[in-house]
This record gives sequence, C-alpha cells and structure tokens, in this order.
Amino acid sequence: MVSASSPPSKEVNSDGKWTENGPIRNAKWWYSTFHTVTAMIGAGVLSLPYAMAYLGWGPGTMLLLLSWCLTLNTMWQMIQLHECVPGTRFDRYIDLGRHAFGPKLGPWIVLPQQLIVQVGCDIVYMVTGGQCLKKFMEIACTNCTQIKQSYWILIFGGLHFFLSQLPNFNSVAAVSLAAAIMSLCYSTISWVACLARGPIENVSYAYKKTTSTDLMFRVFNAFGEISFAFAGHAVALEIQATIPSTPEKPSKVSMWKGALGAYFVNAICYFPVALIGYWTFGQAVEDNILKSLEKPAWLIASANLMVFVHVVGSYQVYAMPVFDLIERMMIKRMNFQPGLTLRLVARTSYVAFTLLAGVTFPFFGDLLGFFGGFGFAPTAYFLPSIMWLIIKKPRRFSINWFINWVGIFIGVSIMLASTIGGFRNIIADASTYSFYT
Repeated sequence: MVSASSPPSKEVNSDGKWTENGPIRNAKWWYSTFHTVTAMIGAGVLSLPYAMAYLGWGPGTMLLLLSWCLTLNTMWQMIQLHECVPGTRFDRYIDLGRHAFGPKLGPWIVLPQQLIVQVGCDIVYMVTGGQCLKKFMEIACTNCTQIKQSYWILIFGGLHFFLSQLPNFNSVAAVSLAAAIMSLCYSTISWVACLARGPIENVSYAYKKTTSTDLMFRVFNAFGEISFAFAGHAVALEIQATIPSTPEKPSKVSMWKGALGAYFVNAICYFPVALIGYWTFGQAVEDNILKSLEKPAWLIASANLMVFVHVVGSYQVYAMPVFDLIERMMIKRMNFQPGLTLRLVARTSYVAFTLLAGVTFPFFGDLLGFFGGFGFAPTAYFLPSIMWLIIKKPRRFSINWFINWVGIFIGVSIMLASTIGGFRNIIADASTYSFYT
C-alpha cells in the first residue's frame, strides 16, 4: 500500500531527527479533534460577551453565527487542499501557499499571516495564563500577599521553557487532550454561573457609554475579538500532516471527522458563553467574563485554573510549527546540527520573546482584537477561499464561486476594521498603563 505522502526528501523533524518523509504520520482521527479544539477554543471565548457589549444583540449574534459558518467552510477547504495534488501532501500552510501563489510569492503571502497568528496567540496566552493564575490565587488564598501580574506571567512563561523541549505534535497529545477537556469545562462553568446568577441589577444592553469615535474603534476591535475565536486554521495542515493517508482512506476523511467534532464543541462553548454572558452583565461586562463573575468563589477559582491548564496546551499547539520553522532555518542557514542544543537555543529564545512581549503589553481585549484582525481573519476567513479559487477554479457565478467571494469580502472587511481598532486601542490603553507592574 503506497502512502499518499510527499515525495521523499531529506527533512528535519521537530524532534531533531533527519527523516525521509517529513512528519511522523501515526495520529488517530480524534487527535485532530482535540488539537483543533485546543487551538481554537481558548482566550477568545472569554471575550465574546465583551464583544457583544459593543455590537449589541442583533449584529453580535449574526457576526458570531456567520463567522462559525464561514470558518467551517474554509476549514473544509483547507482539509481538501491538503492532498489536492495526487501523491503530494502539503504539510504546512506555507507549502500550500507556494502551490497556490507560486514559489516566490507564496511564502510572502502566507508565512507572515501564519506567524502573526501563531506568535500572536502565544503572546496572548502568556497574558491569559498569568491573569488566570493570579485570579485563582487571589480567590483561593485571600490572606496571601498579592504579587504583581507580571510575576504571574513570568511563572507561566517559566513553565514553557521546560514544555517547549517536547519534540513534536504527537508528544504533546496528552497536554492537548487535557487542554481540550478544560476548555469545555471552563466554558460550561462560565455560562452556567452566569445563568444561575441572572441579570445584574439595572442591567443595560445599550451600547457602552463613550465618545462616538471611541465607540467606532471599540466596535472595530470587537470584530477582531470574534475572529480571534476562530483560530484553528493556522495549524490545520500541520495537524493533518500527522494523520496517515492511503488511496482507500485519505487523511482528509479522518481530519474532517475530527474537525466536525471540534466545531461541535466550539458551538456548545461559544454561543452560550457569548449570549448568556451578555444577558447577565450587559454593557458592564469585563473583557474577560471570569473577571465579571465573583460567586461562587470556589467555582470561579476552578474555572480560572482550568483556563490556565488550557492555555498551557494551546501555547504548545501554536508554538510547535514555529519551533519547526526556526529549527529548519537554523540548520540550513546557521549550520546547526539537529539535536538537544538546537532545541534549547531555538525554543528557549522563542519562549523568552513571547514572554517579554506578554509582560510588556498585557492588554487582553486589545491584543485579541489586533491579532484577530491582522492575522486570524486572513488565515481563517479569506486566504483558504482565495487558494480554493486559484487551485480548484470553480465555475464563475456558481454557488461555490459566490460563497467564496462573499467570504473573502467579509474577511477583508473584518481584517481592516479590527486591525485599526485593536491598534488604536492598544495605543490608548498604553497611555494610562504603568509598564512592567
């Protein structure tokens, strides 16, 4: 039986070993479910009620539903394009970009967007992990001396100096599974706690009180917060690359089954948190729904600890493709030898960079909006559709052609609006923030 894998070529794996056929392809279909859940459901779900506070019931619900449908379609496209050339597997987003846009233009279109998503996610998860660990300790130990948020982010980052030495995707499967379970648990806790609490006194569903200009930029930022919540596409091909493939059962069958499972979990997490969280707090909701919830204390502490466990796994899922890219570059251009020294230098440097950025810019909601627009909208909303049009060439004005162009238009609009809004809000919030406190 001949595997539908890439033509033999010497490649270095994330475990530092030279192989003939690239990634180790022995993952089961359910691996793709919890890897995708871990990649997609994370910090973004906690900010959805906050995005609703700026968008309102109608536009917020519509944008959330539209994003779920559009990104499910583009996820399907990515999975189908993984083996769109018989006998070849596009194991990385950049490989598919080269095929669609050409060997010179492809990397310049795809790689920056993918890196923005992966590095941006890891920076946001540094902030989220530190915030949730701080909140957990404040609730669990009310008599303890409170320490600054920056120190909690440093503790979270310190953990990843060790976890980053795990060699490849399959080696973080247990961490990813735990993270996926945690995401379902804390999302459920969030909306159940909101439902049990009921609407706060004098709850208001009017738009947040601010100037017209500020409201416009905050609405733009809310677009990015929603797009940040649909983030799994940036690592979809890397996840699919670990699944075995034969002519009788190509990898797209198992990957699509896993993706459907992930999107089902996504729906039962996102929609209740967004709608019930907004119903409970209205315009008074915080940029992280767990900040708004105070009681019961033990339940909120547990939810924060679950978020912490989840973002530990999420960080690694997004970091693995970056580790692979950095190590390949260091081997080819700096003559590093595969092995422990390479991993220590490359991965420790990357973790240190994301840690420094997270400590410097701990603006949770603004970071979500900025990275959501600048990186997530292209990789999840419209780049897959553009590549589909180029590679598959659907008949002009057909339903398939029309759906793709609508998705491209919506994705580009979200990207422009949320990038502007998130960047402006980071500048505005930074003017009142004391750095490294």
